[in-house]
Amino acid sequence: MIEITGCSRIRARVGVPGDKSISHRAAMIGAIAEGETILANFSPGADCLATLDCLRALGVAIECPPGRVSIRGVGLSGLREPADILDCGNSGTTMRLLAGILAGQSFVSVLTGDASLRNRPMGRIIQPLRRMGATVDGRENGSKAPLFIRGPSPERGCGLLPLRDYTLPVASAQLKSCLMFAGLYARGTTTLLETTPSRDHTERILRLFGAKVRATGGSIGVDGFPRLQARHLEIPGDISSAAFWLAAAAISPGSEVLVESVGLNRLRSGFLHALRRMGCPVEVSPAKDGWEPSGDVRAVGGTLHGIEITPEEVPSLIDEIPLVAVCAAVARGKTIVRGANELRHKECDRISAVIENLTEMGVPCGETPDGFWVEGVDRLRGGFIRTHGDHRIAMAFAVAALAAEGETVIDDADCVSVSYPGFFEVLGRLSESDSAGRVPGHGLD
Repeated sequence: MIEITGCSRIRARVGVPGDKSISHRAAMIGAIAEGETILANFSPGADCLATLDCLRALGVAIECPPGRVSIRGVGLSGLREPADILDCGNSGTTMRLLAGILAGQSFVSVLTGDASLRNRPMGRIIQPLRRMGATVDGRENGSKAPLFIRGPSPERGCGLLPLRDYTLPVASAQLKSCLMFAGLYARGTTTLLETTPSRDHTERILRLFGAKVRATGGSIGVDGFPRLQARHLEIPGDISSAAFWLAAAAISPGSEVLVESVGLNRLRSGFLHALRRMGCPVEVSPAKDGWEPSGDVRAVGGTLHGIEITPEEVPSLIDEIPLVAVCAAVARGKTIVRGANELRHKECDRISAVIENLTEMGVPCGETPDGFWVEGVDRLRGGFIRTHGDHRIAMAFAVAALAAEGETVIDDADCVSVSYPGFFEVLGRLSESDSAGRVPGHGLD
């Protein structure tokens, strides 16, 4: 539990931890590559540490000297059968992506997680993995973890069956990545069809490590059994972590925050576009193009106005929608979010949690089956915030508390360790800042 008091304005430069989505993927690909992969600015969150622990249990040597992660890859076929159940903690990314790799192994593995993860839907990965020839099962008719996974036996031939023109039922980068990873172990080319684009970190990293990946017009093809080569990578700052500080500036007139060296992937930057549409000046200073675009982002607080978020926009800001709601709470007019039903299947039902906590802070609002609406108010009031153990709900409403009258209490501060362990330390420094002083991020160093 933590208490937060509102502040007048924020002026600061901030660094943020390495991108969580990229860290997961880079670690997994490095594990099945040949040679030593070095990952600088690896995310320090518990989710990514769970990925490293699972990879160690599969026979991968991993060290974490200050500021980086060293992974000695075992090659595509070098993983070994784990001696125990693999614990993914709270990380849906760990479970879903690792399931794709494990589906191509001849041994048996079991993936589990905490109570929240065991209640999240897994049928969307189980059915296509079965079509590829893997044995995958779980609780509740195969829809929930723990997941039992065994790849094709040697008697059935080497490798999985490739999926051909498989249309992804939801715009989910986790589902897409799971099947792309499984496709590395398929006899031929796996082809996936996206009706709505989702983040493309997996495509980028696989190409970087030497896989043959083609992406054109919503079709993504990956060839089986590539020879992956280790790489040394600098992981950009997490745009989802940066979004909290940009929102903190946006909702406080006179505030200004610069976030340094943050990832600017076009399929992840929807929140920046939403802030601009709400009237917040957002400036981007791109760095030289690399394997992932990055740069500095500046936001300046002022007067916001309500907007509508359409279903087509949701995939590019799915993790930031609670922050959209916080900004909408102090904006003039009404904000509507549609097509965000995927939020009901996160660490908690984020739609219900957003509405519950906005109501606590005195904001007129309501939920719909696939989203919500918010009518902005002149001033938020402090209240008791129920996070439901969800790190993004905790951090979004901690930001809201900065613009509230009186004191706000967050019931579970520890849950932020999933993605941003140093969040509340940075929040405390920002709430005391009224100069352009730099507030450091928190990485493994």
